[in-house]
Amino acid sequence: AVFPGVPRGGLYTIIMAAAAAAAADGAEEPGMEAEALPLGCGGAGGSPAAGRSPEGEERREPPQAAVSNGGGEDSGRELVELKVIWNKNKYDVKFCLDSTGAELKQKIHSLTGLPPAMQKVMFKGLLPEEKTLREIKVTNGAKIMVVGSTINDVLAVNTPKEAAQQEVKAEENKKEPLCRQKQHRKVLDKGKPDDVMPSVKGVQERLPTVPLSGMYNKSGGKVRLTFKLEQDQLWIGTKERTEKLPMGSIKNVVSEPIEGHEDYHMMAFQLGPTEASYYWVYWVPTQYVDAIKDTVLGKWQYF
Repeated sequence: AVFPGVPRGGLYTIIMAAAAAAAADGAEEPGMEAEALPLGCGGAGGSPAAGRSPEGEERREPPQAAVSNGGGEDSGRELVELKVIWNKNKYDVKFCLDSTGAELKQKIHSLTGLPPAMQKVMFKGLLPEEKTLREIKVTNGAKIMVVGSTINDVLAVNTPKEAAQQEVKAEENKKEPLCRQKQHRKVLDKGKPDDVMPSVKGVQERLPTVPLSGMYNKSGGKVRLTFKLEQDQLWIGTKERTEKLPMGSIKNVVSEPIEGHEDYHMMAFQLGPTEASYYWVYWVPTQYVDAIKDTVLGKWQYF
């Protein structure tokens, strides 16, 4: 081919010169061929430590575990802040939202010493042990009420019944017998009435068909007791008058043997709300005491 301005034979010279120049430029940049290598296969030093595995894949470090102040067992788990209230004590607790009510009871045990079996845990009602806090919609700041007593508290409070009864009996024994009290002594010192009904010691009898007579009242006057079963009344008669009392109005009946004359009792009928309303009768034959109590207090039909 003929190119204007280029001498014949000179074209070959130009092409060869261009090729030589290109070869010279490539020799000046030796790194060009290195850039064509895959990363991790020796590139940037060709070492696997450069962030690539020897097989040419990326080597990933394991993710760091989340750190929680709630303890290792709750690491990375969602926590909820609770206010646990027991026995006037308050505890601020961080607890896993996906833990169950039974697990919360174990936590409460570690805080209070209250065994789970003795706990009644309340959150909008009784806390279900099998459900999680998330399921029952516990939120931050929720108040958890705990009711229950430790074993030591129970043992300290529950005195055995036998011991308590013995204490009551001991207190009663310390009291002065009724027949020794001054208010009764002035009547008993008069002695047994001559016309009192005879007594039979160690025997319980039904009420007689006639009034019980020959006894004293608190003022020392003679008194008789008539039981009107058909009218459900007790008649208390003295020389001056007769009181007709509905048996249902009598609150209680008490009695006590007379010292030195245990075959006779002193007896009181409670006519009002306090002991001040007692109507006292002295020298009641002992064989009728139980029958009188049962009749007045509503058991007369058994006799």
